[in-house]
Amino acid sequence: QVQLVESGGGLVQPGGSLRLSCVVSGLTFSIFAMRWYRQAPGEERELVAYINSANDMTYVPDSMRGRFTISRDNAKNTVILQMNSLKPGDSAVYYCHSRRGSLEFWGQGTQVTVSS
Repeated sequence: QVQLVESGGGLVQPGGSLRLSCVVSGLTFSIFAMRWYRQAPGEERELVAYINSANDMTYVPDSMRGRFTISRDNAKNTVILQMNSLKPGDSAVYYCHSRRGSLEFWGQGTQVTVSS
């Protein structure tokens, strides 16, 4: 059974930081590309960050570049999203996603709220 378990969400003040973790089990983690998505109420799910399986290429959309960093530890089956300089507009449920070809899996999500 494949499981993606996110943690690290919570309430943070504007300008603060959070570190989200996603631990993956039930698949060969090192051959799957990993992504973080987020979805705010009433909004479509959007890509936050991507890292390839070889751990040598990442992508972060312009709106988050310089603030968000994705990394992975294949030995620990873990992908990390480091979020700095958080803004109220970053509030959303953040989801971990793994994909290889037609195979894809989602975590249950972790809530991030940026508010004073």
